[in-house]
Amino acid sequence: MDMTRRNFLKLLGSAGVLLSVGKAHAATNEKILVAYFSRTGEEYGLGNISKGNTAIVAEMIAAKVGGDLFEIKPVIPYPDSYEECKTVASREKATKARPEFIGGVDISGYDLIFVGYPIWYGDAPQVVYTFLERYDFSGKKIIPFCTHGGSGLSSTDQTISLTCPTAKILQGFELRGAIAQNNPAQAESIVADKLKRLNLI
Repeated sequence: MDMTRRNFLKLLGSAGVLLSVGKAHAATNEKILVAYFSRTGEEYGLGNISKGNTAIVAEMIAAKVGGDLFEIKPVIPYPDSYEECKTVASREKATKARPEFIGGVDISGYDLIFVGYPIWYGDAPQVVYTFLERYDFSGKKIIPFCTHGGSGLSSTDQTISLTCPTAKILQGFELRGAIAQNNPAQAESIVADKLKRLNLI
């Protein structure tokens, strides 16, 4: 069976496998992990998408800093229907649910960890907090990043700081999901600018 590189990466990601991306122009010797949650399916204003907005940004970051990728993939996928997903997301936030995710990653060898997610109801999806609460981030640097429809980070960087009090939370950044999905050149330029400001490239 002929398998393209993209399909191979998709297959590994679906199994919760850590993916290593070759180092490009990173300006740091720190070991970097890019952990992210992203959703495909029906998206408001974008129609049905086959690759999640946050996944697009996460892959850009990893390629530029030479980081490893880990997808926070829920055991029970969120519905493809936008309205059904909203219902689940709202219920999870109200109950502070902690959905399980597939696989895992040993963060002990990483110095800097990007944590990426879309903004749902002014917050990160609850599965992201499952990830953050599972591991010991003592002494680690965390850079939050998100995709959104107009809310920016929506104070999620502060929430992550409270969730991981022994980590050092660096300045996070945001990018509109529509730009990530529809204008990759602009998205890549924005990501590169943010990473330069963080002295990472």
